[in-house]
Amino acid sequence: MAAQSSLWVYTPAEGEPMRPRRIVIWCIALILVAAASAKEPPPLVIVWPPSGPPVLRFSFARFKETGAAGKQHNYTSDVTAENLWDKKISEAQFTFYVYDKAKVRIGDGYISISDASPGALVKFQTFISASGNIASLELVPKVLPAELQSFLPAKTISITVNSVPQGAEVKLDGVPAGTTPKIVQVTPGKHVLTFSKEGFKTGTFPLETTPDDVSGGSVSYELGTAAHDTLELRDGSVLSGDVESMSATEVVVRIGGTEQRISRNQVKRIVLIQRELPSE
Repeated sequence: MAAQSSLWVYTPAEGEPMRPRRIVIWCIALILVAAASAKEPPPLVIVWPPSGPPVLRFSFARFKETGAAGKQHNYTSDVTAENLWDKKISEAQFTFYVYDKAKVRIGDGYISISDASPGALVKFQTFISASGNIASLELVPKVLPAELQSFLPAKTISITVNSVPQGAEVKLDGVPAGTTPKIVQVTPGKHVLTFSKEGFKTGTFPLETTPDDVSGGSVSYELGTAAHDTLELRDGSVLSGDVESMSATEVVVRIGGTEQRISRNQVKRIVLIQRELPSE
């Protein structure tokens, strides 16, 4: 830091009427700011596809917050897309997913480019709403030129899976998918749905879809005959087991190998299955 000051005193000449003395102090300071404004963080750069010969390079400048509503924050970013391919890209559309530092997805957006010649740079601005601070992002192609169709994710269609009775656990190709009724996503091809519910026989249902199928279909599977007696209690719960005896005051039922005694006043309805008599 350098500083210079000067003092100037005005004195009237002889014969000049007396004026108030004025003191002028000039201070000139040159201050070097130690803390310069923070530098812009480097852009988020994604080369697509992530493996094999590169086709596009996207550079996302810092996401600048433009507003917020509750937990949702609105951001904007200046994007540069470079065609690294040796062919013109007539049209390419991508969904991009943004993540926070914990790798939790917090939002998604959409970008597209068109008529990009080899080596061309395309600049545009994108907007996104996210539920946190953006730390990283991922690109998923939606529309690509014919030569790049193999990079598109496999097509999926949604199917509603139901059972009679409802509430069965369903698995898709051996992977738990939820409880019926349930909407599942399937790819074209052959699949197997497995249904299981306590008190009923487990069953399977073969399912085959084609690339021309559309979402909105449904599958309903009727579970096999109950394997155990069913007790419907007045509080809405349902028990499945083997009823061993009933009296005016209680019901004795064996559930999972454990004998339970239930007050008759708690029981709303009992459904007994037909059992085969033990052979002599």
